[in-house]
Amino acid sequence: MTVTMGFIGFGKSANRYHLPYITIRENLRVKKIFDLNINEALAAPYREKGVEFTTEIDELLTDSEIELVTICTPAHTHYELAKKVIQAGKSVIVEKPFCDTLEHAKELFELGKEQGVLVMPYQNRRFDGDYLAVKQVVEQGFLGQLNEVETHIDYYRPGSIAEPGVKENGSFYGLGIHLMDRMIALFGRPDKVAYDIRNNEVESGVDNYFDVDLHYGHTFKVKVKTNHVVASSYPRFILHGENGSFVKYGEDQQENDLKAGIMPGSPGFGEDSVMYYGIARYKNANGDWIEKQIKTPVGDYGRYYDAVYETLKNGAEPLVSQEEALTNIQILEAGFHQSSPSVYTMEALV
Repeated sequence: MTVTMGFIGFGKSANRYHLPYITIRENLRVKKIFDLNINEALAAPYREKGVEFTTEIDELLTDSEIELVTICTPAHTHYELAKKVIQAGKSVIVEKPFCDTLEHAKELFELGKEQGVLVMPYQNRRFDGDYLAVKQVVEQGFLGQLNEVETHIDYYRPGSIAEPGVKENGSFYGLGIHLMDRMIALFGRPDKVAYDIRNNEVESGVDNYFDVDLHYGHTFKVKVKTNHVVASSYPRFILHGENGSFVKYGEDQQENDLKAGIMPGSPGFGEDSVMYYGIARYKNANGDWIEKQIKTPVGDYGRYYDAVYETLKNGAEPLVSQEEALTNIQILEAGFHQSSPSVYTMEALV
């Protein structure tokens, strides 16, 4: 069985984070791609594989063969486009951030239930190698009861988002969604959230910095943080538990390989350097201190689409649950309704 797909948007997101993974999978077929302006140089290799391109969105929405549509357009268009796709009776994957508000997100999920289609945000970074290493360490449990987790995505890009603009263009909506989603996938809904969201270069600029704490009871906290003015590498993950700690430097290698023209399926694609393997230091059952490298699992964003296939064709539970998706948007939206810094107690999802 094959899932026949359409794409709305043919920019960097579609060409880097989606299509290279889909086109090597035999059970997925991209039939049609819509964009207002088709980049013919980028389109040529896909045309050779039989992919059709159109500048008329209705040609995609009325195509009865297409059962799944991925939306890779600017964030402010996600809600309206996803609504159109669902109303056309097709399942939809929406690039991050899924929606601008919790109300809109709930509406899309309810509409999806009415139409009997899958509605899900594209949380591909659940398949970053560095995160998979952390997930492995957490699930193996040798650190004991965790009391603190810290996760970063930092850059040295001064002035990169200094101009005023909408919140969806800032770092919290753009990067915070990835960091939070992975932690929520591991640890569930937090009880409260503490925010510090700002531009640390110009007061009026779109946020280029956030330091957000997810609190779970009184003994466990997860810190998610981004700063666009960091010139020295910081660990991507730091975990502390009652029996030890785990520290992981180095970003997932998939994007670097893609930029270099190395494609998914190529030998060595996405493999981490040994020098960036995480270090675990912990006490074993005898009370002896153990220190060892944890080999980084190979990341693969295509596994997201493998999970989607299993849901559509075999009835598996969605990779990203409705509760997880709504929790992410609830936290994002609440961050901009508070003064900064502030603390928000999570309200129930109804």
